[in-house]
Amino acid sequence: MQTPSVDSPPSPPQPRTTLRVTWLLTACSALLLALVALEWRPLIGLDDAIADTTHRWAVEEAGITHAMRILTDWVWDTWTMRLLCAVVVLWLWFRRGDRWTAVWLGVTCLLGSLLQQALKVGVDRARPVWPDPVDSARYAAFPSGHAMTATFVCGLLVWLLHHYDATRGVRVTALAVAVVSVAGVGVTRVWLGVHWAADVVGGWLLGALVVAAAALVHGRRHP
Repeated sequence: MQTPSVDSPPSPPQPRTTLRVTWLLTACSALLLALVALEWRPLIGLDDAIADTTHRWAVEEAGITHAMRILTDWVWDTWTMRLLCAVVVLWLWFRRGDRWTAVWLGVTCLLGSLLQQALKVGVDRARPVWPDPVDSARYAAFPSGHAMTATFVCGLLVWLLHHYDATRGVRVTALAVAVVSVAGVGVTRVWLGVHWAADVVGGWLLGALVVAAAALVHGRRHP
């Protein structure tokens, strides 16, 4: 029986599930992007209805609104997430000695941030405008930078815990924290009246797409 050559091992099989998820997220992201860019009336009407309701609550519930501002400005801020990513990159580089994964993580987070900014410029969607705003934000609305950044940073870190075979307790805890953070930051952005609901959903989809695409790239290098 002929044995396979050691010098030229067979290519690893394509991670089909991750590939399918990547294509699905790409399709959903593209569809939502198109609907926002074309200002599809049912979507715009739904955004208006949600924004009107949450803004009324934000004005009436000053204590909750103050807590939302603390969470969005400090706990789930985009720079907090990027700092967390940088810390993990350093840990991978110096403590784990996995320099390829460290570079992979850093480049993925950088490309995710650049994609977010490019889409903001390209779509150029206006943010909600209120006569009595409870918060303010700069730049265009779609996609939500907070939602997208939290999604791909938390998603990548949870993925790394699985990759390094962390204990079940650590993985479950990290997943719970990630879900609360990603969902929570989306709620804060709509509650504070600085994003439409579609902006947040777009950020979630695009952030998940970044994670799925990055997992495919990593799988080709470390099958």
